[in-house]
Amino acid sequence: MLMRTDPFREFDRIAQRLLENGRPTVMPMDAYREGDDFVAHFDLPGVTPESIDLEVERNVLTVKAERAGLRDDDLEHIVNERPSGTFTRQVFLGDTLDTERITADYADGVLTLRIPVAEQSKARKIVVGHGSGHEQSAIKA
Repeated sequence: MLMRTDPFREFDRIAQRLLENGRPTVMPMDAYREGDDFVAHFDLPGVTPESIDLEVERNVLTVKAERAGLRDDDLEHIVNERPSGTFTRQVFLGDTLDTERITADYADGVLTLRIPVAEQSKARKIVVGHGSGHEQSAIKA
């Protein structure tokens, strides 16, 4: 049987929930660049893929998900540490990313987003011309 050993820990948890005022809980994130992609991983354990909502508006990516808690009123909670409710996170994306081609995958409680770098933002070589043909056209114009 699982027993509570620290009554103050439970008090801290209740106080934290009361101070949140119903604000959505933030989800942990890792982000990095891999080749020509920006990759972001969001921890969403216990969330169903159907409850995940992704939206991009003006280079702001919003990730929302909902995890239902225990709903049985007849239960006497001994320990209730796992957060439930709405989780949300906003990420500001740079202009160098192609927000039209974002892909999303959810596996093992982790949401993975891949956002490609826009073609016009990729490094490219510029050919340097030489010869009198370029100089003459510049003088005539």
